[in-house]
Amino acid sequence: MSAPLRPSAPRPASRRGAAPRDLDALSARAARRALRRQRARAKERGIALIMVLGAIAVLTVMLAEFQDDTSTELASAVAERDSVQAEYMARSAVNLSRLLVASEPSIRQSIAPLFAFLKKTPPQIPVWEFSDRILGAFNDEEASKGFASQAGLDMSLSKNLGMPGGRFELKIVDEDSKIDLNIGASNDIAHIRLAKEVMGAISSPIYNPLFEQRDPFGQTHDRLQTCAAMIDWADVDELGFNCDTTQTQNAGAGGTEDAFYQLLAKPYRRKNAPYDSLEELHMVRGVTDDFWTAFVDPDPEKPEKRIMTVWGSGLVNVNTANAVTLLAIVCAGAPASELCTDPNQAQTFVMGVTMAKGITMGAPLFGSADDFAAAMGGQGQLGPMLQLLGMKPVKFLSKSEFTKTITTESKMFSIYAIGVVKGYKRETRVRIHSVVDFRNAPAMGGAAAPTTNAAGGITQPPPAGSAALPGGAAANGIAGALTPSTGGNVVYYRID
Repeated sequence: MSAPLRPSAPRPASRRGAAPRDLDALSARAARRALRRQRARAKERGIALIMVLGAIAVLTVMLAEFQDDTSTELASAVAERDSVQAEYMARSAVNLSRLLVASEPSIRQSIAPLFAFLKKTPPQIPVWEFSDRILGAFNDEEASKGFASQAGLDMSLSKNLGMPGGRFELKIVDEDSKIDLNIGASNDIAHIRLAKEVMGAISSPIYNPLFEQRDPFGQTHDRLQTCAAMIDWADVDELGFNCDTTQTQNAGAGGTEDAFYQLLAKPYRRKNAPYDSLEELHMVRGVTDDFWTAFVDPDPEKPEKRIMTVWGSGLVNVNTANAVTLLAIVCAGAPASELCTDPNQAQTFVMGVTMAKGITMGAPLFGSADDFAAAMGGQGQLGPMLQLLGMKPVKFLSKSEFTKTITTESKMFSIYAIGVVKGYKRETRVRIHSVVDFRNAPAMGGAAAPTTNAAGGITQPPPAGSAALPGGAAANGIAGALTPSTGGNVVYYRID
């Protein structure tokens, strides 16, 4: 008998094929994998665009930064170039100004025959007050045309003139038209004279509120304290000065100089040496901003209105001094006159002198110091006009001593030169302030002015660059720099 039949076991799926159900399962899995890949691709779609945009953004930032750095460097280089050009335009204006002032004696000599009939010496001609017009031929095209129209010249025929690419603005002010604060460092007599001049400038009753107000430290400074502080700062001793003009014989007997500066929050010592610059006055007791505006520099844009200086030669030029400075000088010689005690009289004087200067258009009013003293007494050409306006004659304490403090000729000059170069939407300006001393300057084409040696004899200085050192050494630059120059000697120089 045969064995019973048994159900056969399921055959494993071969690698080559699969059962239908298995095929369906495989297809489902493949579909799911394909769907996942499709979804992954969908999530990654646009990544290239994002990478490109990011690269462009990074490159844009880098390019903008590079352009900004380049533009900054270019603007800095252009500004530096324009600054150098403007500086040398200002330097040219300074040199032309020195030439103009040095040529004044030659111009004065040319008009000497006109004064010969009057048996008078020709006064100094203030050519510096017209420097912007006289030197217009060396300036820009507009200034050159102005010069040509006034002089009646055809500038098209000229060569090597003008200022291409820019221009200069120029103003020359004679420092001898102001009260020199450095004369207080000379001697006791100069102390007294300076005290009289300073008190003459500040003694008017209209300035009472100025000396009654408190400074930033809460202290008040009256006229005598402020005057004494200005003198004590520059003198060489430690004695306090007395500015009371009625007790000038006891000047210097006011005890030791006060300890005001040592009691400040940031203490410092007074200089006890001549002033080096006008700004140094800000460190002096009592010289507040209001005092500065009223008596030192009323208008920074118009230096000719300054009343005080530290670069003068000691004497005040009455032909070029403004009316306020002249009032101070007159009050120094006649402190008890009504001109110095009555504000109405002072106003009449200032108005009359200003009117007279406007009529003469810069021409000298006085031929000598005696002419000015006579005018204050109601004589001469200006005196009757002042009396007609209501001013009373002035009687000086000592007319001879007063005339020793004034002059009609200036030797110290401040040159304010500004070089201007225009650029794109900007303007570069460089300002030079130079103070030039012409006291020992030889005439143009002449030899250097003689000087006095230690033995009291007159010696003639050697030409520049020809001085010899002891022991037969060659000429040196220091000796050449100390030799008087036709263009004067620079005693102060500042570039802003």
